[in-house]
Amino acid sequence: MPQQSTQATEVIRIGVADKSPLIQAALKQILSEDKRFKLLHVSRDCEEFLENLGRQSIDVAIIGWVFGNSDGRVILDRVNAQDNPPRIVVYTGLASDTLPAQVMAHGGAAFVSKSEQPAVLLDTIADVAQGRMVFPFIDVRTLYENPLVSLTRRELEVLASLATGRTNKQIARDMDVSLNTVKFHVRNLFQKLGVNSRAQAIAMYLSS
Repeated sequence: MPQQSTQATEVIRIGVADKSPLIQAALKQILSEDKRFKLLHVSRDCEEFLENLGRQSIDVAIIGWVFGNSDGRVILDRVNAQDNPPRIVVYTGLASDTLPAQVMAHGGAAFVSKSEQPAVLLDTIADVAQGRMVFPFIDVRTLYENPLVSLTRRELEVLASLATGRTNKQIARDMDVSLNTVKFHVRNLFQKLGVNSRAQAIAMYLSS
C-alpha cells in the first residue's frame, strides 16, 4: 500500500514502550522507513515511558502488554488520566479473545497483533492519529461488565499505581497531591469495587 503524502499533514510523533529489545529495534526500523512518522522516544517499562512522556509529548504511543509485574492496563490508565494524553495502540503477540476488549475498556485506541504484517501496524497508527479507533470485532456488551467502569480517571490512575506495588506516599508524589487525597481515592475505589484490601482491588484490576 503506498504511503500517504506528508505534504498536507504534519509528521506523527511516536513513542514506544516494550520490554523486548528486539521489538524496540524492529519498531525503530519500520518507523524510520515511513515518512509519516517521527519516533521521539523508546521505553522499557511504564515508569520510563511516563518519564519520557513528561519530557516530550507525542501523538501516538505504541505499547506492548506485558511489563514485568504489570501490564498495558497500567500505562493506559495512568496516561489517560493525564490532560491531553496521546492515543495508544497496543501491539502484542499475546493470543486472547478478551484482550482487545480490555484494551478498549481501558481507553486504548487500537489493538494490533504482532502476527500482522508491519504495514497493518503503520496504517493503524496513521488512522489512530486521525482520530479513528481500530479493533477486531468486539462484543461491546462485555465492556459494561467490567467492574472498573464505575471508577473515575483519578481512581483508575491510583489503582493502576497500586498494581505496580507503589505506596500511598509514592503515588502522592507521582500525582503531586497530598497523602490524604490518595487515601481518599483509595477508600472510594475500594467502596465502588466492593473490596476491603489492596490485594483484592489489584486482583480485580488484573482480571478485568
